[in-house]
Amino acid sequence: MSALSIAVSGCRSGKQPARSSAYDPAHDIGPLFSDVQLSGIFPDSKEFVDARPRSAPAVVEARYDSARRTPGFVLRAFVDQNFLLPQPAGNGYHSVASQGMVDHINGLWAVLTRPPDSVDARSSLIPLPQPYVVPGGRFREIYYWDSYFTMQGLVQSGRIDLVKNMLDNFAHLIATVGHIPNGNRSYYLTRSQPPYFAAMVGLYARATDTTHALAYLDALEKEYAFWMDGAENVQPGQVYRRVVHMPEGVVLNRYWDDSDEPRPESFRPDVEIGKTVPESLRAGFYRNARATAESGWDFSSRWMRDPRDLRTLETTELIPVDLNSLLYNAERTIAALRSFRHGAGDDEVARRFKRQADARRQAILAMYEPNVGFFFDRRWRTGELVTDRPTLAAAAPLYFGIATTDQGKHVADRLEELFLKPGGFVTTTFASGQQWDAPNGWPPLEWLTIEGVRRYGRADLADKAASRWLNLIQRTYRTTGRMMEKYDVVNVNRKAGGGEYPTQDGFGWTNGVALALCGEPAQTLTCKN
Repeated sequence: MSALSIAVSGCRSGKQPARSSAYDPAHDIGPLFSDVQLSGIFPDSKEFVDARPRSAPAVVEARYDSARRTPGFVLRAFVDQNFLLPQPAGNGYHSVASQGMVDHINGLWAVLTRPPDSVDARSSLIPLPQPYVVPGGRFREIYYWDSYFTMQGLVQSGRIDLVKNMLDNFAHLIATVGHIPNGNRSYYLTRSQPPYFAAMVGLYARATDTTHALAYLDALEKEYAFWMDGAENVQPGQVYRRVVHMPEGVVLNRYWDDSDEPRPESFRPDVEIGKTVPESLRAGFYRNARATAESGWDFSSRWMRDPRDLRTLETTELIPVDLNSLLYNAERTIAALRSFRHGAGDDEVARRFKRQADARRQAILAMYEPNVGFFFDRRWRTGELVTDRPTLAAAAPLYFGIATTDQGKHVADRLEELFLKPGGFVTTTFASGQQWDAPNGWPPLEWLTIEGVRRYGRADLADKAASRWLNLIQRTYRTTGRMMEKYDVVNVNRKAGGGEYPTQDGFGWTNGVALALCGEPAQTLTCKN
């Protein structure tokens, strides 16, 4: 069998999706699930998967099988009688008109904090043992990569206790389900999100000390093993789940999902688009849609072969520069903690992780195109850089200190030239209508880019971008009393759009990044206005 055919079969085989004792709506209530989701009675598919059956799922399924055959059956009435519908996170909260943005955010932590969960076999929620901050709105659960940016603000607020609680919850998820899922819902178990756990541990260590961070070393290594599953067995030119063994020998990573079904929380849009895809390619489309959700950038022209056609998603074909920067940081963090602990065998393990980090760094440096002065994703089958899709992902090698001094200078120049807009940095240079494209700016990418260029000597650019971003969200807050999930940074008088759901307010990572930027001396005046 050729390397290519092995690689393809490896893509298909994968591991079976993880299951938990939590209620799994897509598989536990039979045809009722798809009937409700495709009926359109809920404009947002997530509402039904977050609903709680009032009886055991099997009882509700049997009741539905009987009731739908009776004359005058009304599906919405049946759902209302048999399910408890969820409420938005922070529902009922109203901002205080006289309150400034910083005070508003500090007051929101209590609104967006969930207490420890109790076990509930009729809920899709995976219970967590410690309090945690949710983003807000339709996002009623913890989200993996959101939490790193939320934590930036919690540190600024002096809420180290909540940072530790959330780290403990993530360590609990790693110990119990084997990884940190997209969010603590049963329907998210087949995927993760950008692996920021090591960055969170680093943030916590800087806020406390390295000794406190040692408590998370085992969890760090177990999560790393999840991302590297299969690395020992794949040969050059082969892939398996999230690992790609490049022809030159280094093992890199891609985004993946262990299921090739429509996403339960986006069931109707996935099925509707899937119907327009040839049946033989449909499972591949669903897998790529899910893998894109694992990237956090769902959706963006970054992931589409044809940037205007969502059906051409090729996420699993790409080696993302930011994902591999995160895993480089994980390798360096594990090596540093092993060296700090200095127990039996620690130094040898530290050296191994340092070697892996060094090899990955060289591969990331090769994702820089000198003729453009920018980092790009790579297609693993051909090795080509995707140079027609510049995105803010290029800031990740700066944020994590991977780029050379010369590369950092040129990337910062391109970011200023192509991406800096009146409201901050725009996500991509392409307006596809997808939410992770122009004209939108997103808090996590603003933070990575601002702090990335600052690390490479461009404090002037960092301060300029931070001022523009903070002015935009300040003005929006004064007008609406809300902190939004994303913003239009090109036309600062227009509300951000795109995506599968309305722009949400709350909002965890916006609050975190705003407070962290307000803590920088150059932004003191901006944040007081």
